[in-house]
Amino acid sequence: MEGRNMRFIDLFAGLGGFHIALSKLGHQCVFASEIVVELKELYQQNFGIEVSGDITKIPLENIPSHDILCAGFPCQPFSKAGRQKGMEEERGKLIDRVIEILEYHKPKYFILENVRNLEKHNNGQTWEYIKNALEKLNYSVEKKIISPHHIGIPQHRERIFIVGCKTGLSHFNWFESKDIVTDTKSIIDDDINDIALTIEQEKIRVLEVWQKFLKILPENVRPYSPLWSMEFGATYPYENIDYTSVKAEDLWDFKGSFGIPLMGLTKEEIMKRLPNYIKTQKGFFPKWKQNFLKNNREFYQKNKESIDLVLPDIINLHVESWQKFEWNCLDLEKNIWNYIIQFRGSGIRIKRTDFFPSLVTVRTQMPIIGWKKRYISRREGARTQSIPDDIILPATLPAAFKALGNSVNTEIVYAIAKELIKD
Repeated sequence: MEGRNMRFIDLFAGLGGFHIALSKLGHQCVFASEIVVELKELYQQNFGIEVSGDITKIPLENIPSHDILCAGFPCQPFSKAGRQKGMEEERGKLIDRVIEILEYHKPKYFILENVRNLEKHNNGQTWEYIKNALEKLNYSVEKKIISPHHIGIPQHRERIFIVGCKTGLSHFNWFESKDIVTDTKSIIDDDINDIALTIEQEKIRVLEVWQKFLKILPENVRPYSPLWSMEFGATYPYENIDYTSVKAEDLWDFKGSFGIPLMGLTKEEIMKRLPNYIKTQKGFFPKWKQNFLKNNREFYQKNKESIDLVLPDIINLHVESWQKFEWNCLDLEKNIWNYIIQFRGSGIRIKRTDFFPSLVTVRTQMPIIGWKKRYISRREGARTQSIPDDIILPATLPAAFKALGNSVNTEIVYAIAKELIKD
């Protein structure tokens, strides 16, 4: 039987993903906290609730009593992109504040959300710490990794969801996760003509170079992925060698990035002619990197005649991340403009149209809709998080995507809460 209408609090509230989901089930928000001023103001506009600020500065007794605690506590300390500082960082310790609130107010239920990596952070010790702390408060605790694409929403964004109940979880079942066929075109607006979303001319030029690369490859050849073009013509050694201690003369017989000769150069000059991923490597190369280098060099040698026709253009891209190319479209038509494009620190990624990559807080990594030759809009980004069109978003693209990148998917929360919150 569905539970009675209950009172919930929304911590680290952001755009209000938890609020949207629980309100849809008839529950009442009695308290929200958010530290970002613009998001506080938007939350009040969208939901009519005055939002408190820094949760660590609010006395526990000033937080209203509640039945459900919701918190998408800051994820950067545990994410791979955030360098995994975890509990050593102040933001990582905000989970302790959540635990203090649970201990003081004793709500019957909680729903928490964080990055997938939380589960394995610090060899699993961080998760064990959190789980043990919650169980000491007499909560039954369960977790699951869920992505919007599991429920038919075109975004691949795996997150860990943690639920707890004071009276046990025998009544609770996670909804069945399936890799449902989706299509980004279902959330894309056809009539957007916003110059702010147009791809920069410089990036169009970069993509045209890679389209030329795809076109000159033999019909039956698909690019090795990930493709690191700096290895085309390179012969420098990568097995059983530490570049922090190797002598210059030991490298003179080899070639650096794009086949640049190293003969007679100083160690400093040699390092300038090697890829950045060599310069930053400390100690021996891991096996996965050795395989990448080996496979890229073999791909070049097998297709050298074709690749050499476009190699000067690739070299002239200059930015190393633009010289890396990841083709995730298997045997589909070799046309970049048919797919979803992303300029990432790790390279240019071309993805099928079945779902968007996980929204990130970095403006430069916003997904590009290839056939529209524009970035995804704020509203389209919100739809990947199942945020209704009538919700007011931050005014600028960077602010909107930072908020969306930190947001929780409302339909996932709705599905979880519907099963969890029963009386």
